[in-house]
Amino acid sequence: MDISSYIEIRPEIMMGKPVIKGTRITVEMILESLGAGESVDNLLESYPRLTKEAISAALFFAVEALKTERIYPIAV
Repeated sequence: MDISSYIEIRPEIMMGKPVIKGTRITVEMILESLGAGESVDNLLESYPRLTKEAISAALFFAVEALKTERIYPIAV
């Protein structure tokens, strides 16, 4: 999936948070909503400019961000 077709990061939009292109719908909001148990269908109904493909792109964006995250073990 080409994330750049759906996600953009611009400092003048939502303070540079990743958003669905052409909207102010943040990847963060999509992830929070899904994590809180909201259904994809409910998100699509609540945000008519959102698409299933854009939601998938937001999830893929999060996966890619976590892949590059560094984890530092802490001695217990």
